Amino acid sequence: MAERIPLEEKIASLLKEKHLVVTTAESCTGGLIAGTLVNVSGISSQFKEGYVTYSNEAKERLLGVNSRTLQQYGAVSGETAREMALGAKEKSGADISIISTGIAGPEGGTKEKPVGLVYLGCAYLEGVTVERHIFTGDRMKVRLSSVEAALRLLERVIQEDTI
Repeated sequence: MAERIPLEEKIASLLKEKHLVVTTAESCTGGLIAGTLVNVSGISSQFKEGYVTYSNEAKERLLGVNSRTLQQYGAVSGETAREMALGAKEKSGADISIISTGIAGPEGGTKEKPVGLVYLGCAYLEGVTVERHIFTGDRMKVRLSSVEAALRLLERVIQEDTI
């Protein structure tokens, strides 16, 4: 039986093959996406920097998220995810970005935005893909599920080479 190749190694190979540099911007995952990517030896050619923007102020200052977007839609929204993805790509000078913003719990959820709600965004070329997920489990399970879904989104966007 063939050995299973970790997702982060597949992504590193794709990035290298296509001569792409990736950046991350994370809220609810708190650096776990970046931490997973750096599991791959030699990733420094494809991953130069990442942002942990847990507060709204950090999203505005580091990524250029509009304060009106945060006020109108909230930090956990497709609109904010889109601006985070575009801002991370632009500020870092990377070719592609992958971001997360969500409610890992156990507190913080509402009827409209329950615990486990996570938005992922990927900016590449001239477009942005945003996905909405609702993950179950405790705080760490939500965060780990978010990382896996983010890496799968990144892989798919790179493979499709389009947005």
